[in-house]
Amino acid sequence: MTHAPLAQQITDYANRADPYPVYAELRKNPVHREGNGPFVVSTYWDIQGLLHDPRISSERRNRADAADSGLPEEEGGDDVLPPNFLRLDPPEHDRQRAMTNRPFGPPHSPRRIDGMRGELHTIVTGLIDGLEGDTIDLVDRFSYPFPVTVICRLLGVPREDEPQFHGWADTLVSTLDPRPDQDSAERLKVAKDARMQLGMYLAGLIEDRRKSPGDDMLSQLVAGHGPDGPMSTMEVLSTAALLLIAGHETTVNLITNGMLTLLRHPDVLQRLRDEPRLAVPIVEELLRYEPPVQLLPNRTPITDIEIRGVTIPKGSAMWLVLASGNRDPERFENPDRFDPDRKDIQHLGLGSGIHSCFGAPLARLETQIALVELARRLDNPRLVDDPPPYRRNAVLRGPRHLRIAIDGVRP
Repeated sequence: MTHAPLAQQITDYANRADPYPVYAELRKNPVHREGNGPFVVSTYWDIQGLLHDPRISSERRNRADAADSGLPEEEGGDDVLPPNFLRLDPPEHDRQRAMTNRPFGPPHSPRRIDGMRGELHTIVTGLIDGLEGDTIDLVDRFSYPFPVTVICRLLGVPREDEPQFHGWADTLVSTLDPRPDQDSAERLKVAKDARMQLGMYLAGLIEDRRKSPGDDMLSQLVAGHGPDGPMSTMEVLSTAALLLIAGHETTVNLITNGMLTLLRHPDVLQRLRDEPRLAVPIVEELLRYEPPVQLLPNRTPITDIEIRGVTIPKGSAMWLVLASGNRDPERFENPDRFDPDRKDIQHLGLGSGIHSCFGAPLARLETQIALVELARRLDNPRLVDDPPPYRRNAVLRGPRHLRIAIDGVRP
């Protein structure tokens, strides 16, 4: 353990492959601050309480100008599109989230996600059928293309336009994970240009759906049959971009972290081959053990609050370290052990409260299907690099590449 500030150690790439010793140090002082940096909260019950606390804001405008979060603004923080509902507070957050949920899940669309099960299997089968050679990069060949294809089908992007949509997704994702030698101004320009192109494409698709609606989610967002009527065009654009980036990124990391963990625990991998139903508890334990989102930055109290005797002033920057809470020994027995038979599994892997992961049902189902089929069809898979090279992003943590040696692909 180095003597650098703990918040700096969280963002230090040297700790990306195994940040959990840093989190253990953090939990010794559950509300941690060094200098003028953010207040870092690291224990389960404190994080859980703050995620449900109406005094905690997600809006940048509520943070004092001097309160630097210490991390880049959340994805999408430019002037191309208005803030999506993840970066809004009630009542506007509640209005937009409710409107988005009508065509996505219960009670109004209870079969939307489960109804995609057959299509998800088809996409996964096609990707695995295309794996060739004795070494594959799971990220490039599977984990990245699978979720973005699903988002395209969910939104109703025409099949012939999917490659173009994949290209924008790849560009935007790469700008969230900057290289040390990359010029920041150029990175921001590339991201803005990609968002502009994506926005223009979606705007055209929205107009098409207004004239000729289908049964896709974009058509239903445009139609807006709920009590609040339809979303504005800009709100639909922001929501669609959110589904593309946030939903895509969470699932990429969850699948990749999941396969890495299974390869490190071959007994569990074999159990999954023999018992596909084990995928459900495996994914829940993965969300606790190796969550795809490590922390929530850019939270702000709208009034002075006190946690464990520490006063956090109004407007201060806060980090809620979900991955640390998930390994809190005061909450979970043997927290550093991967245990798919764990009974008490109320993790923070997909957040909690009003800002809990909107796409959680889809991410869970995608990952369950992906891991079952990978376990079943990859013949004698084993890691080439352990640890693998990780992405530089401290918030969205996952391997940038996951090379797996295989003896072949089973039918």
